[in-house]
Amino acid sequence: MSVERRELTLYAITDGERTTCEQVELAIRGGATIVQIREKNITHDEYVLRARQMKAVCDRYRVKLIVNDDVSVALESGADGVHVGAEDAPVDSIRGMVSEYALAKGMTLGQANALAQKFIVGATAKTSGQAISAERSGADYLGCGAVFVSPTKKNAIRITEERLAEIVSGVRIPVVAIGGINARNAASLRGCGISGIAVVSAIFGSDDVFSAAVALKDVAREVIG
Repeated sequence: MSVERRELTLYAITDGERTTCEQVELAIRGGATIVQIREKNITHDEYVLRARQMKAVCDRYRVKLIVNDDVSVALESGADGVHVGAEDAPVDSIRGMVSEYALAKGMTLGQANALAQKFIVGATAKTSGQAISAERSGADYLGCGAVFVSPTKKNAIRITEERLAEIVSGVRIPVVAIGGINARNAASLRGCGISGIAVVSAIFGSDDVFSAAVALKDVAREVIG
């Protein structure tokens, strides 16, 4: 596995262009154990540049950076991996894409294969069937939600604590809960067996990013399986 469970404890996801590198650093210092950059309304080159900037911040603290959706941005920026949804690149095709990219950059076949195995692939799963399929396809971890009403995805279908626990018990790879999680409601996820909580607004929508991350890290430690 290219990502350890402990690295998923507090999974901080950026809030588009409103999230600065300074805020990412504060989140990491407060307790974020992994960071995902998520951008929707910028060009490819802008996405790569922002990912490189955040990668530099993450590297200083030995925290991994994941890119949302875009495998090419992840590769060009030097990010540690990618997280894909049902509409994105199939999980089982991603490591091949990494190998092809590495070979095109002049790496040997052995180096390309090593990079592909090291590259982190996260996948979204809303049902046990999707979770099992993603695991079989080579996903390193799963993101499951929305576990609560999410301010960033208001139309997302909610997953109950019972379904979340069912998903977790059906796979061997780590599962991270996502969707509307904050320091007040996260305690209800205790006992589901999750390896971490993923948050957007609860950290980057706060006036005090550092303190928000501290509080959420404490809560995450209490609820993880």
